[in-house]
Amino acid sequence: MVEEKSLKITGANKTFITKLTTTINKFLIPTKVGINGLLISTKRNSLIKAFDKYNSDEYEADEKDTLEKKYDDTYTAYLESLDKYVMDSVYKKVKNNSATEFEKDALSRYYGVISLKENEYVEYKFRKQKYLMELDNQAVKASKKEKMIEKYNKFYISKMDWLYKGILKNYSIKLADTMNIYDSSKEWIYMKIFSTLEEYIKEILPLKFKANEEQFKDIKTEYEKYEAFAVGKLDQKDQIEKNMLLLELSRKLFTHSLPLAVAEQCYMKLLKDARALVQDTKIAAKRETVYNTLISLIEEYYNKLLSTKVYWDDMKEREKFKNSWQTYKNIEKLKESDYIEYIKQKEVLFIKNDLEKIKTDKYDYTGLIKYYKRKLVDYGAMKEIQGHNSEGKYFSKTKLKDFIENRNLTA
Repeated sequence: MVEEKSLKITGANKTFITKLTTTINKFLIPTKVGINGLLISTKRNSLIKAFDKYNSDEYEADEKDTLEKKYDDTYTAYLESLDKYVMDSVYKKVKNNSATEFEKDALSRYYGVISLKENEYVEYKFRKQKYLMELDNQAVKASKKEKMIEKYNKFYISKMDWLYKGILKNYSIKLADTMNIYDSSKEWIYMKIFSTLEEYIKEILPLKFKANEEQFKDIKTEYEKYEAFAVGKLDQKDQIEKNMLLLELSRKLFTHSLPLAVAEQCYMKLLKDARALVQDTKIAAKRETVYNTLISLIEEYYNKLLSTKVYWDDMKEREKFKNSWQTYKNIEKLKESDYIEYIKQKEVLFIKNDLEKIKTDKYDYTGLIKYYKRKLVDYGAMKEIQGHNSEGKYFSKTKLKDFIENRNLTA
C-alpha cells in the first residue's frame, strides 16, 4: 500500500509532466517535419520521373500500360506521404500551439475537405488530392530550386487539369436531372461551379500561360478582362459580369466537363440574378447601368450558347430562336452604317423576347415588366395611352390599332 501511494501522481506533478511532454513534443516535431520532408522529397522525385516517362514519346505503345501503372503507384505513394505529413506534423504543431498561421490555415482547410467525405464522396476524392498537391506546391516554390519547380510544374498543371475537370463533371452530373431548366433548389451547385472556375482561372491558367503562352492566345483577352475584376470589392453587377467571363472561358477550357446543357443552366441563373437586380435597383442611373449588363448578358447567351445549340427538347422553341437569330443578324448589318439605330433595334428585340419569357416565370417580375415596357415606349416600339386608367396602358402598334377600333365600336 505504501508503494502504491508513493506512485500516486499529485496535481502539481500532473502539471509538471504535462509541461514536460509538451516541451518534448516541441523538440520532436521539427524532427518529424524533417523526416516527413525527406520522405515527401523522395516520393516527389520518383513521381516526376514516372510522369516524364509516361508522357515521353520514346516508349512503344505496349510499354505504356506498365509506365501508366508505375505513374499511378508513385502518385498514390506521393499523396500518402503528404497526408502523413499533415497528420504527423501539422496537426501536432497546431495541437501544441507551435504552428504558424500558414499551418493553422492548412489544417483548417484539411478538415474542410475531410468534412465532404460522408455526403459528397466523389467531390471529397478530387478535393483531397487537390488540397495535398497545393500544399506541396507551396513547399516546392519556397525551395526556389528552379529546375525542380519547372519539372514539378509540368506534372502539377497536368494533374490539376484532370482534378478540376473531375470536380466540374461531378457538378454537371448533379444537374443532369434538370437539363436545360434552371433549378433554384440547386443554387449551391451553380455557386460551386462559378467558384471552381474562378479557382482554376486564378491559380492554374497563369501557369499554363507561362508554360506555353502561344497555345492559349485565343483566351488571353477574356483572361485580361477577368483580371480587372480581381482588384477591389465587387458589387452585385460586377459579380454578374465576372461570372459571365468565367462562363465564356469555360466554353473553351471545359467543353466536355461542363457541357452545353449545364452551361445553359448557368446562363439562366445569371439572367435571373441580372433581372432581379434591375428590378430591385431604385436609383435610376444605377438601374440603367445594371440594365446594360442584362442586355450584354442576353446577347452573350444568344451568341455563345443558343447559336451553337444543336439539340433542342422543344422544337417550337428552336423555331422561335431561329427567327430571332435571323432578325438579330439582320440588325447587325446596321452596326457600321447607323450605330444608334442598331443599338435601339437590338435592345427592342432582346426586350420583347425576354418579356415573353418572364411573363410565364414563377418569380414576380412586375417591376421589370414595367421597366421593359417603358423602354419600348421610349424606343417607339410601343404606344402609351394615358388617361384610360390610373396606371396608363402600354400597347404594341398592332394591339394599339385593335384597341382603338374596339373602343370606337363600343362608343
